[in-house]
Amino acid sequence: MAGTGEAFETLERTLAGYARHANFGAVLMIGLGCEQVQIEGLLARYGLAPGARLRTLSIQDAGGTAEAIDRGVAIVSDFVDLLRNDRRSDCPVSDLVLGLQCGGSDGWSGITANPALGAAADFLIAAGATVLLSETPEIYGAEHLLLARAASPAVANALDERIAWWERYASRNGVSLDNNPSPGNKAGGLTTIFEKSLGAISKAGTGPLNDVILYGAPCRHRGLVFMDSPGYDPCSATGQIASGANLLAFTTGRGSAFGALPTPCLKIASNARLAAAMANDMDIDCSPILDGMSVAEAGELIYRMLVATASGQETKSERLGLGDFEFVPWDMGAWL
Repeated sequence: MAGTGEAFETLERTLAGYARHANFGAVLMIGLGCEQVQIEGLLARYGLAPGARLRTLSIQDAGGTAEAIDRGVAIVSDFVDLLRNDRRSDCPVSDLVLGLQCGGSDGWSGITANPALGAAADFLIAAGATVLLSETPEIYGAEHLLLARAASPAVANALDERIAWWERYASRNGVSLDNNPSPGNKAGGLTTIFEKSLGAISKAGTGPLNDVILYGAPCRHRGLVFMDSPGYDPCSATGQIASGANLLAFTTGRGSAFGALPTPCLKIASNARLAAAMANDMDIDCSPILDGMSVAEAGELIYRMLVATASGQETKSERLGLGDFEFVPWDMGAWL
């Protein structure tokens, strides 16, 4: 891609976010040596410096593929020796940064799983944590609900600017921004982006919107933050992780087999059929809401499981070993 501009800055911002992410014990950044994104320049621009837990490697400088692999293995061996001395310590809930995701939504998502996750988000925010809502095309048509919760005119203007950017982006690529629902969404009972957006926003709870940030940008405020991203789950989650999300919660009504290393991902089913059919993928079943459980009660269950996950309890996707291939930076620019 071009070595300057919006797309280049987005890619570098994403890589820098992963390099500083709290869930990594150590990071090895590998480059060919002559690409547009030069590791040394990236680190300098984002205030990162090589050290014991951040090492770099150039394939060309190493002398080729085999030599780079040997050198990389040696570096990772050093990391292993270093990490043997790491120990768990208690941290407050306020250290959590939760990325909110939904995929394969159905007609029940906006009634059960998404509002329940919103209640859990409120519990986290009350404890001082940060919650990231994303997927700008999936709030389209219902963004007024977030604008009404903006903590300041500047925050409202920032969200308006992102919506306007997406309208221009869709137009110049010859697509319609209100054509987001997939065949699976429609088979599950969703017919328009507006129905889908109303449900998607309910994941964000009821608190004020404290900030709007670009894809992969570091969080500047606690509480509810909107991070701009596409509606494609792996791409959106990659940006949230780059922004510091150390935990993900993913609601689904049709089913999803999503994992996102290095960040544990809790999967939340909107209906009993899905929870039974994909029992090895779903961590929580929110269908009891349809039988009388309150949204607040379901939200407290999700909150408690999020805290347990942050404390080391494995999610279903972790037990399945999912997530190695879900690093999907947003490719928005021209290729030259």
